Amino acid sequence: MTKGIVLMSGGIDSPVAADMMLALGHELVAVHMDNRPFTDDSPLEKVRDHVKLLESRHSTKIPLFVVPHGPTQINLMRNTDRHFGCVLCRRFMWRSAAAVAEREGARFLVTGESLGQVASQTLENMRSATASVRVPMVRPLIGLDKREIEEKAKAIGAYEISIRPGICCQAVPDKPATRSDLIRIATEESKIDVGRMLEDALRKTIVM
Repeated sequence: MTKGIVLMSGGIDSPVAADMMLALGHELVAVHMDNRPFTDDSPLEKVRDHVKLLESRHSTKIPLFVVPHGPTQINLMRNTDRHFGCVLCRRFMWRSAAAVAEREGARFLVTGESLGQVASQTLENMRSATASVRVPMVRPLIGLDKREIEEKAKAIGAYEISIRPGICCQAVPDKPATRSDLIRIATEESKIDVGRMLEDALRKTIVM
């Protein structure tokens, strides 16, 4: 089987998606986008515990890359239209994951997205975000609803980790756009130095 990069947030969805891919025999490397100061330490702590759980369940090792994402969020908030903040944020997440994929020889990215669950996961916004990378994107949960995902999380022992207390990301705009197109996204990204921001984040990435 092939190697993939799984985006892990500390939430309910991503460990379920990772578990499904590991069950199929794929090798995974985890990437966590560290949103501090817009959250606390809890998401990273949850991700570390999710990784340990998955390693135990599947008798494998899962390297964990932690990418500092807070400075990117600050730059986006200061210089781009806040309504498109979630889509722009995800484009940087995918770019970071794609860079790790190149380094690690991985052939695909894995996310815990399910269609329509939040503003960034509408069909239009997923298209705008995914267009930022050329690495294939795998979404094992795309057609599941929240109840189904929670049931799977409970079955693998990840749910109790996911729901531990913590601060949700405070960078989410009050009224995030539920629709976007690549022309508008390109306009917003022309206001920032995408290459420099990505380079800065990757230079400060650590492996845990």
